[in-house]
Amino acid sequence: MKALLAGAALAFLGVAANAQSLADNPPTVTTLCIDVSGMSLPAICQVPGGRLDAREDICICPRGERIKASVCPPGVRPPAEGAALERARRALLRNGEGTIVGATYQGQPMCVAPRNSATR
Repeated sequence: MKALLAGAALAFLGVAANAQSLADNPPTVTTLCIDVSGMSLPAICQVPGGRLDAREDICICPRGERIKASVCPPGVRPPAEGAALERARRALLRNGEGTIVGATYQGQPMCVAPRNSATR
């Protein structure tokens, strides 16, 4: 019985350590769907069942082009959506790389808000 309790305690500590490492290591990149004008459309993403891991397993775009974008670090807000941002985003995507990771807009990172930011 002691061995069973010790094994359960070790398993619990392993799960707790893994949850803490996931909380300390939030995703830095996410998927966006962008239409031809540069407007952001909703992506459909499969994510793990728990609230601790916010990383996306796979994302699809029912409409628009699928691209990668940076997730805003803590304390940084994403730029306001608007026609000027859409034009800048579209201009960056014309090179065909499918990413805006590391791009800036008006001196600010062209990032997106973290998913489920209220739970962090």
